[in-house]
Amino acid sequence: MKSPLILASSSPFRQQILAKLCLPFDSFSPDIDESGLPQEAPAELVARLSESKARVAHQYYSSGLVIGSDQVALFNDQILGKPHTVENAHAQLKQFSGQVVTFLTGLCVYELETQRAVTKVVPFKVHFRQLTDTQIAQYVAKEQPLNCAGSFKSEGLGICLFDKLEGDDPNTLIGLPLIELTKSLDEFGVDVLGQ
Repeated sequence: MKSPLILASSSPFRQQILAKLCLPFDSFSPDIDESGLPQEAPAELVARLSESKARVAHQYYSSGLVIGSDQVALFNDQILGKPHTVENAHAQLKQFSGQVVTFLTGLCVYELETQRAVTKVVPFKVHFRQLTDTQIAQYVAKEQPLNCAGSFKSEGLGICLFDKLEGDDPNTLIGLPLIELTKSLDEFGVDVLGQ
């Protein structure tokens, strides 16, 4: 590979997903303000934050392709926060019963040498089953998703909450859309299968 690959994330889940491509990569934790701007749409927010995370790599690296990603979950056009308490998690999941939550994942591939960025927003929908209070309570007790937007972890027991998933790439739900990433890397001359 002509340039080192760098993941702008400390998320072990994103690191595991990127490792599926069998390419060597480095990673760092981008320290940026993730607050939304006034009147900023959710898609604009994740696009801006994923690119901002990638651009921070200039502080640590002089060359390479940097991958930045950010995600929000939406319900009734509102961004979902982290519940922080068992009561809030239960209330959030009860609200989702039989409903659809949409995830928007921003993805940026940024070349340090040229400062060229390719940024995309990838949607993914989660259709929730009809859930009983007992099922919700059991799930929250077992998985403790108190620091997860939407009160669930799709990579764990959260999958039991769903009726169906709707999107092009299940990796998107966990935070790194690999199909779109491979297309973006190709734009920078990186053919994953040709490495």
